[in-house]
Amino acid sequence: MNELLQTYWPLIVAALLVGIAIAWYVFHASRRTRITGTSRDVLDEGAAPAERNKALIDSAPAATPMEPPAGVAPTAPSPAGDDLTRIKGLGPKLAATLRGLGVTSFAQIAGWDDGEIDRIDAELGRFQGRIRRDDWVGQAKLLAQGDESGFAERYGKLS
Repeated sequence: MNELLQTYWPLIVAALLVGIAIAWYVFHASRRTRITGTSRDVLDEGAAPAERNKALIDSAPAATPMEPPAGVAPTAPSPAGDDLTRIKGLGPKLAATLRGLGVTSFAQIAGWDDGEIDRIDAELGRFQGRIRRDDWVGQAKLLAQGDESGFAERYGKLS
């Protein structure tokens, strides 16, 4: 065995060096990410918006104002809309969410049907179910008509 090592030691050292070089290449050199190409991403500074989004950017908003129901006499809302937090169970966070959905007056809430309630309820996240549970539509009908005493009798005194 000694004679074999003495004869072939240069080949063994060369094989060992080649093995180390291959291991270094496999485990280290191939981990670098190489970016090739000249195409620009829509997130690059100065890049044009993606074509698929161009139609959405240029289109008119989809939300339309809701009409009050026939049985409810509309009151003239202030420029900022009604104070929706007067409805029991509707706090500032829900009021902000509703304003983001385009709901700004008691007359709009009073005019909701089951489909509209389901649509808005789906947008309320962890507050789902509050519309029916707290009877927002009934409260909004009384507040839209300005019936403070009827509201107080049925839902309690306004705070």
